[in-house]
Amino acid sequence: MDDYMFKQYVKECKCVVEATSYLEIFNYSDPSCNTIEEHRLGPGEIPDEFGNFLHRRGAFAPAKLKEGVKLVSGMRLILQQNAQQNDTFSPKYISLTHENYESMVRVLRLPFRAIEGTSVVGPFFWCAFDQDDDDPHLQIIFRKSDVRKKGKTRGWELMLSHSFRTGITTGFAKGTPSSDMVKSIVHLKACAAQIMHPLLLPVIILSHDLSGANDVKQRDAREWLRKLEHAISMRQEILEDEVTHYIKDSMVDLDQINRDLVECHSQVLWKRPQAYQEIIRSLNEAMDKFWSKAGPDDKYGGRGGEVDRLHRSIIARLDFYQAKLKGIENYAHITLERLSIQRAALYNIIAQKESKLGLTMAGEQRRLAHAAKRDSTSMKTLSLLGAIFLPATYLASLFSMTFFNFQDQGNNGPSNSTEGNNSNSNSGSVVSPDLWIYFAITIPLTAAIVLFWRWWDRRREAKYAKEDADIEVGIDEMEQKIMAAMRKRTMSKVRTWGDIGGGTNTGGKLQ
Repeated sequence: MDDYMFKQYVKECKCVVEATSYLEIFNYSDPSCNTIEEHRLGPGEIPDEFGNFLHRRGAFAPAKLKEGVKLVSGMRLILQQNAQQNDTFSPKYISLTHENYESMVRVLRLPFRAIEGTSVVGPFFWCAFDQDDDDPHLQIIFRKSDVRKKGKTRGWELMLSHSFRTGITTGFAKGTPSSDMVKSIVHLKACAAQIMHPLLLPVIILSHDLSGANDVKQRDAREWLRKLEHAISMRQEILEDEVTHYIKDSMVDLDQINRDLVECHSQVLWKRPQAYQEIIRSLNEAMDKFWSKAGPDDKYGGRGGEVDRLHRSIIARLDFYQAKLKGIENYAHITLERLSIQRAALYNIIAQKESKLGLTMAGEQRRLAHAAKRDSTSMKTLSLLGAIFLPATYLASLFSMTFFNFQDQGNNGPSNSTEGNNSNSNSGSVVSPDLWIYFAITIPLTAAIVLFWRWWDRRREAKYAKEDADIEVGIDEMEQKIMAAMRKRTMSKVRTWGDIGGGTNTGGKLQ
């Protein structure tokens, strides 16, 4: 079943080309014969060099040993330490040709299941024995991949197979520049004398992946959170340089605070400890599997030998990482809880500001409504008065004045009505020279009326101003009641951790 599925998965995969090198580390009973060689082959590499490495031919043939010298342990790796292709860690992509990949897995006794893990995300570790009872191999898969960043996939992959009969570990290792694969291989070369343990390289990779950078990220996130707490709560002791970033036009920039809360949350979630705690548990199980086969064997020095000391050292290191991750988990949990509190407080502040804005808009609309109502009443009154009185009054007043004579009269003066009726040719209209009396009376009277209206309008405006003031007082009182109720339900500016002298202040107010 495994063989069939392996072939099918290989056929379905697409291929990308990566720069490949070959690493061989051998330790002998005579330390002077120990070797560390890495062959870096460029684009013009010998076509059959890959096959030579797999089958240990040509430049990779086993060295001729002096009499009495024997191989103690070894490691042979196919390396792609600086994978550059954009899709190199995409699902169903391999960085060798189909033929070379299949040959590598079969000849080096690597796990068939590794091809099924190309779509795995996050850290992943698997370890098991193969089915060869005569020459058992401990097979290991350790990988981590992630989504694209700047158009490129990221991650690293490690496949290993350890032979208990020969003591040689073979494998394939690949990593993008964002991984620590290059540093891990340099670290492996420095620990060449300890390669008899197949879990050495996985633990080295884990050590670099759990470097101090993760702790620094959590510390930076907590410092970032502290500044956000100061900016949101506007504490008295806040430093100016800490809030300058969040002040815009003398106002707190809530949009910037909200964005930083999201970024801070993402930073806390970086390399969550729970996943790596599972990896460490799987590594401990793999350690037990290895030692169940290697412990009693004289080839590995038995109990108390060099491999035993290395084995105990690795277990102690894994326990250290387990304790470290537990601390990070608790630390991150507290940070996340505090972030949730600040996010809730920020939402309450935004809700309060929106409520205040709604109150302001409601007050403005109420004032506009009152003003419109008053204006409409005044206009209605004036329109009614004008429509009823002005036309009739003006016409009646103008044409009923004695200054205008529409009676019949002769050329030398007024005549009797009988003559006027009998002689239409002598009729006409006369404007009296005393017309100025009309204007002399009308203009002062009009001015008096206008002044009276002005006095009456000012009294009316004073009355309206008093009504507006009452409206403002009502709005302010309503706003204060709402804000007080919201503060009781959410948060208060009063500090609950203030200095309490001697710890015996039970009745006084907190300062």
